[in-house]
Amino acid sequence: MEQRRFSGKSHWYHETQSSLCPADVLPLVPEAAQVEDRFLLDLTLSEAQLIVEAPWLDAARAASDVLLPDSIHVTRLHTLSSYDRLSTALTVAQVYGVQRLCNHYAARLAPQPGPDSSRESNRRLTQITQFARQLASQPTLIDDAALAQLEECGLSVDDIVSFTQIIGFVGFQARAIAVWQAQQGLPARWLPGINGQQDAEPELFTPHSASWQPGLAPVEMRYARPEQLEALSISQPLRTLRDIAWLLAHDDRALSYLSQLTRLFWQATSQLSNDALLVIMLTARINGSAACFSDAVASWQGDAGLPDAMRNGERALNAWSHNHPREKAIIQAVQLLTRAPDRFSAAQLQPLYEQGFSEQEALRLLVGAGLAGWINRLKIGLGNTAPALTP
Repeated sequence: MEQRRFSGKSHWYHETQSSLCPADVLPLVPEAAQVEDRFLLDLTLSEAQLIVEAPWLDAARAASDVLLPDSIHVTRLHTLSSYDRLSTALTVAQVYGVQRLCNHYAARLAPQPGPDSSRESNRRLTQITQFARQLASQPTLIDDAALAQLEECGLSVDDIVSFTQIIGFVGFQARAIAVWQAQQGLPARWLPGINGQQDAEPELFTPHSASWQPGLAPVEMRYARPEQLEALSISQPLRTLRDIAWLLAHDDRALSYLSQLTRLFWQATSQLSNDALLVIMLTARINGSAACFSDAVASWQGDAGLPDAMRNGERALNAWSHNHPREKAIIQAVQLLTRAPDRFSAAQLQPLYEQGFSEQEALRLLVGAGLAGWINRLKIGLGNTAPALTP
């Protein structure tokens, strides 16, 4: 992948076509690769935060190590190299524009040996980059044809599952970092020319329940390895992952850590809070995951008018939230964080504090929006939504 410096832009923008390039080309911030914490990228946390948030942060760091290692053994069924993985992470980071994240993945990508300059390698890299950019920026652009193109350029089912997990994970990481930077009062350094995500079309969301169906072959019970069965034992009890778990088991370690995060954020009690369900519904509505939206609506016990207001679009949602100040504060924060995490700042947190949220509650709620977006992208990228079967 040819690294080029663009006038007026940081050095972490890169081309998708392989070519021979000088060995001394370096990222703009080479030290960004040398961090102790590869999830929060050495953001400073208080001792209290390190203790309280340790369980989910440990799971997130472990997911980072599994999905984005410095080196990996490539086989016939696992063809994603470290270069492929870090290139994907950088592509997704560029979409979201969180500078700390872009610097980190650019610095880690720079020393990696790139693919050869053959037409086949260039086509593969182009397809990977295009899929990653579309799923990150406008998930509803992904369809069966996009998934088929990944298979046509040589990615196995295992590869595609891991690849989609990387896209979802980096989106989660971008939003976690954005929220923490906002809580610390760090300025939002958004870049001109990077547009926020557009909401999915309302036609995707009907009052009828929807179910998710895999677009690739899930792991079969009779062929499942012990490690896959162990990961499934964690994910199967989680309603959010139940329908997709057997497909995600193609990358059992990533599934295991995603399941841990899901349990820590949303399964602490037997019933999800309305605040958490509001976040899940709203991220699904913006991203275009009708299956995730339908699943959250089925558990919703708040005002009956909210799901319809969300279905109908932002104007209807604004009208509904006018008389619901607590929900309005959540909605406004989640909307910006989901659409444009690079622009998220302390200004979006203040209304939450005014509605009685503590710093920890606001953090968990908003990082939960990033987790919901991760799962939205898995379900959009790896399958389709269909009307739920009625008994």
